[in-house]
Amino acid sequence: MADKQIKVATEARIAAFAARDQTNPKKYGDLLGQTLDSHLGATADAMTEIVRRLGVQTDKTIGALAKSEDDRSTAYRAVFEREQKADRLKSRLPWFGLGALVVALVLTVTLPRFLDSNASTCAVLGASWTTTTTGFDACVFYRR
Repeated sequence: MADKQIKVATEARIAAFAARDQTNPKKYGDLLGQTLDSHLGATADAMTEIVRRLGVQTDKTIGALAKSEDDRSTAYRAVFEREQKADRLKSRLPWFGLGALVVALVLTVTLPRFLDSNASTCAVLGASWTTTTTGFDACVFYRR
């Protein structure tokens, strides 16, 4: 019976040590840390890579937005310059019209004089080239 009690006591002692090891927070903390490291290490690496790629894409997006802003500014500047040019043309347009009117009046008065100064253009006008009694040549329109 003493052997049996020693055997039971030894088994109880082994069970108590096993229970103590199983409830040891340091041991379970280390075991939990190893488990998490083994399972979450790859996930953490993947998340780090995702964050790095997001940073690269953010930089590219910032660059594209800056270029877009520059392009928009250039387009606005070109439109503004075209509007300024159109305004300058509008302010000069009355002077162009007045100049055209003056040229038309001058040509109305002087062109027939130059056209009737030789026989071929006189014939184009429908007149006759004749010599007057005083000896001058003239372009004459006869009424029929």
